[in-house]
Amino acid sequence: MAGAITVSEPSWIAPFTGLSPRELSKLITALRRAGADAVRRGRPWSLPPEDRALLVAAYRRTNLTLRQLAPLFGISKSAADRIIAHLGPLLALQPRRRFPKDTALIVDGTLVPTRDHTVAEQSKNYRYSTNLQVVIDANTRLTVAIGRPLPGNRNDCRACRAYTESGADQHGTGAQVMADGGYQGNREVIMPYRKPTDSSELPEWKTDPNTVHNESAPASNTPWHT
Repeated sequence: MAGAITVSEPSWIAPFTGLSPRELSKLITALRRAGADAVRRGRPWSLPPEDRALLVAAYRRTNLTLRQLAPLFGISKSAADRIIAHLGPLLALQPRRRFPKDTALIVDGTLVPTRDHTVAEQSKNYRYSTNLQVVIDANTRLTVAIGRPLPGNRNDCRACRAYTESGADQHGTGAQVMADGGYQGNREVIMPYRKPTDSSELPEWKTDPNTVHNESAPASNTPWHT
C-alpha cells in the first residue's frame, strides 16, 4: 500500500506538522542523536527514519487517530502505533529546571479531546477537551515540558493564567520564553508588539522583532517586548 505523505514531497510537511522542511530536518537530526536509528531486533521498520519522524509529528499536530493516519503513510495501524511508541519518548528533552540565558523556548496551548469529563470541559472545538500548555525548544522543536491538564474552556483568552496554573512556567527558568498574543498580561513570556489602539501602524523597530518572533527564530540581542 503506497502512502500519500512522505518527506520526499515537502509540500505535505507544513500542513500536517506546522514545521518547515528545514525545521523538520533539524528535528530528524536531533532524533538521530538520541538513537532513533539504532539497530534493533525483530521486524524492520515500515518507513525510513525521515518518514517515521514525519508520522509522529503529524500525529502530535493533527490529533488524527492511528486508523486515520496510518493509511496516509501506506502502513498498518499497528505499525504506526509501534513507530509512535518508539519515537515519542525521544521527542522530549530530559527534564531541566534551568536553562542558559541564550536559550529560547516557545509555549502554546493545545486542545486534546478526552472522554474523562472529570478534567475536561466543552471547548471552542465543541468537544470535551483538556487544555495542555506545551513548552518546546525553539531551535530543535523538542518538547521541554507539558503542563498539567486544565479544562478545555480555558482557551487562549486565559492563556496567561493557564501557563502558570498548569505548572508549565516552572520548566523555563533562565530561558527566554516566547508566546503569541494570547498570553497578554503574563510578564514571564515574550510576546509580539501589539498594534496601537488608534489603528496606526507599528514603527519599523517594532515590526522587525514581530517578524522574527513569528518565524520562531529569535536573536539573543533582539529588543523583545516583555
